Amino acid sequence: MGESEHRGEQLPPGQRLQRGWPVTHYGPVPRFKADRWEFRVFGATADGGATGWNHEEFSALPYHTVIADFHCVTKFSMLDVEWGGVAASTVAKLAPPAPDVTHVMVWAEYGFSANLRLADFLDDSCIFATHKGGEPLTAEHGFPVRLVVPRLYAWKGPKWVRGVEYMTADRRGFWEERGYHNLGDPWREQRYSYQEEPGDGPEL
Repeated sequence: MGESEHRGEQLPPGQRLQRGWPVTHYGPVPRFKADRWEFRVFGATADGGATGWNHEEFSALPYHTVIADFHCVTKFSMLDVEWGGVAASTVAKLAPPAPDVTHVMVWAEYGFSANLRLADFLDDSCIFATHKGGEPLTAEHGFPVRLVVPRLYAWKGPKWVRGVEYMTADRRGFWEERGYHNLGDPWREQRYSYQEEPGDGPEL
């Protein structure tokens, strides 16, 4: 069941409404260097090659806006946030996956990663956000690009994203290897790996 089907409920179980936007991340804030920045799509691509955009090229991709909620596994939620940036589906159209791709790994600075089912990645609400509320993201919140996946807990949308790897089988990302649920659906309160059921993810 998707987020839009829960709109009448407002908040997923165990969540509380947050007025501000707390800063939560692991490790230091990376320093952005425009001349060295590249966004890459690689792995099981349709043509077997990789596609890359520098910061100027990525910023010139079609701008998309999404109004969606934001649910952090630390139990705060923000409702009806305006995100602007590049739709994940746009990236997939410009650099399509091979037919047998089932999952993606989203890679960020310092080797941080988060795995997603391809269907979650291609959802209309999934966006590589460069702006929030019409303003560019701050460094602490992921500038220049963070992934936002409104239908899942926010850790599934890394800050400081640098690329996407298409995969033909699931593989756990950074937090998924460290005890977080492989799927991360807030409406099913899938917070931790001990809650997983058979088929929810690869063996730990």
